Amino acid sequence: MTLRKLPEITAGKLPEAFAFEPDSDALEKWNAGIRAEQTTENTITMLDVIGEDWWTGGGVTAKRVAAALRQIGDQEVFVDINSPGGDFFEGVAIYNMLRAHKQKVTVRILGLAASAASVIAMAGDEVQIGKAGFVMVHNAWVIAIGNRHDMRDAADTLEPFDDAMASLYAERAGVEKKIAARWMDDETWFNGEQAVDKGLADAFLTVDTKTDSTAAAAATPVNATRRIDAAMARAGIPRSERRSLLGEVKGGKHDAAPNVTHDADDWTAAARRLTETLRS
Repeated sequence: MTLRKLPEITAGKLPEAFAFEPDSDALEKWNAGIRAEQTTENTITMLDVIGEDWWTGGGVTAKRVAAALRQIGDQEVFVDINSPGGDFFEGVAIYNMLRAHKQKVTVRILGLAASAASVIAMAGDEVQIGKAGFVMVHNAWVIAIGNRHDMRDAADTLEPFDDAMASLYAERAGVEKKIAARWMDDETWFNGEQAVDKGLADAFLTVDTKTDSTAAAAATPVNATRRIDAAMARAGIPRSERRSLLGEVKGGKHDAAPNVTHDADDWTAAARRLTETLRS
């Protein structure tokens, strides 16, 4: 069995000036309820945002993937992905872990592999995708806060990541790097047929998928909260203050939906503070 030789992506220290957040468009289009009908014991599921998710306590982390690989051991691995992306540093770490696995890695894109999740998908020796699935590629996307020096540092930090991703997509698709870079500049969405046609995936899924409406419904308020959180971050509000404001609106629990039984006056006051903060 000949395995694909994949390039390593080197990630340095994350500057304090910015933080990776899931792309709001990807969050809106992500159906969290899509999952495989059947899975094998040597399957790693990535059906959440990439990186630790403060709001739910979940998220796909490098630590979790490393533990799963140790448990699976020296055998073929299947990776089921349905993710809007998230923390690029975590995505790079997971990609490098999978590419270093000595046995075949088969990636199955059940619904969406966007942003950092698309980087992880490229670690597969074989990449399968559903005809109704999507791959989204774009330049590394962050929310940056600080002065002009912080902004320059952030841009300088991101540039080699974008170049590495362009090389990765180009090698997988068999195209010139400038073409892959253009896909990223345009934030390109490929449906299943387009992904296979362009070479970002090798074949269509051979496993059945199902939609869990309960899981999708449960994710809806959490996704809305994530989008509000991203909007506040773009407005320059520190993470600690964002968490405090949203925690008030949600009754003080980070993994709860907005609490409609919370005292109406308290809820209204918290919501008003949130609105005023976004407008300021």
